[in-house]
Amino acid sequence: MASNAVDRSGGGRIALEKSCVLAQKFCVAHALSLDEFDHRLLAALQRDAAITLTALGDAVGLSASAVQRRLVRYRKAGLLRQVAVLDADLLPAVTLVAVWLQMESDRQPLHKAFRARMRAAPEVQQCYAVAGPWDYLVILAATGVAHYREIAARLFVDEGTVKRYETQLIFDVVKQGLALPTRAAPRGRK
Repeated sequence: MASNAVDRSGGGRIALEKSCVLAQKFCVAHALSLDEFDHRLLAALQRDAAITLTALGDAVGLSASAVQRRLVRYRKAGLLRQVAVLDADLLPAVTLVAVWLQMESDRQPLHKAFRARMRAAPEVQQCYAVAGPWDYLVILAATGVAHYREIAARLFVDEGTVKRYETQLIFDVVKQGLALPTRAAPRGRK
């Protein structure tokens, strides 16, 4: 954008380029630079978040204080959040539900409001914008089918922004994981 600007005064282009660079620092998410220790440390944490700093350090080849500094850096960057993940099978009154949704239109304010509603709803465990015939996949937890119907009415029907939705009850959790890859997959050989 700045490189196409016509500068008749001599200093306008430089000011525009600087303002664009400054704006990008606040508007564009920058990937956290990770070294080999970071990759190993994050993999160990994803396997067991309750592991001690000393055990983490031993596992990756760092001191406990070096591990602590890295954890602080991850938290400040927003990479690491700590939450408790409960096993739904061990709770007596949990009904997990997958809901596919198609929005009424593609207007951005409608999607922005829907996403805010999903983030605010305590029953929504996960919400994904997806490609294909559906716009979103929502995973939520209810205390039973009647409770799910109340949630669906509140989140998907009352606002009038959802064109249609399809509900699928989850019978068994075969695998539940939140682990993410920290590095790109190796390229295949030709």
